[in-house]
Amino acid sequence: MNEKFYSLQEEKQQSIINASMEVFAKNEYKRASTDLIAAKAGISKGLLFYYFHNKKELYMYIYNYLAEVMQAQIIDAKFLELTDFFEILEYSAWNKVKALRKNPFIMDFAMRAFYSDKEAVSVEVKRMNSNLEESLYEIYFSNIDLYKFKEGVEPYRIYKMMRWMADGYSHGIQISGRTFVLDELEKEFNSWIDMMRRLVYKEEYQNERN
Repeated sequence: MNEKFYSLQEEKQQSIINASMEVFAKNEYKRASTDLIAAKAGISKGLLFYYFHNKKELYMYIYNYLAEVMQAQIIDAKFLELTDFFEILEYSAWNKVKALRKNPFIMDFAMRAFYSDKEAVSVEVKRMNSNLEESLYEIYFSNIDLYKFKEGVEPYRIYKMMRWMADGYSHGIQISGRTFVLDELEKEFNSWIDMMRRLVYKEEYQNERN
């Protein structure tokens, strides 16, 4: 990416980011118009490509930006005090929902990107997702209370199962054409947490709330 982008005022950077996320959220990658992105951002298309050398570079920047924003939204002072695996999941989900409420295009963009297939960006997105999964687990769950788990349970596999469940639920909403309701996802996710806690925690910790 052209470093000139970082020399822009933060407000102008955010205008370009928001315009890009909106257009990419509403369209498949190949149909997302850079002319429209530039118009919404209030700049010329030539200037957009001065900051980002091509459409693919812009898209990957926005995807990486989204990952960083969501991570920053989750990790705060309270988060760093948590050591219970499921409390971390609950708190992370709650903070993600807060972020999604602030920007209605984040969810649409994330879902379209995550399930993109045979697009010019698909390979890079899948590679980034694979790398993120392990690194985020280390960041979020490096200090969990392992003694609460039943013998033989692997927390990382539980984490992956919970993510797959959330992704599958979201994808089902997307392909059905129904409106995505954050409150419903949050309620569903919390019910999965309660169920999974009973399955993998020792009995004395199954109903624990700090």
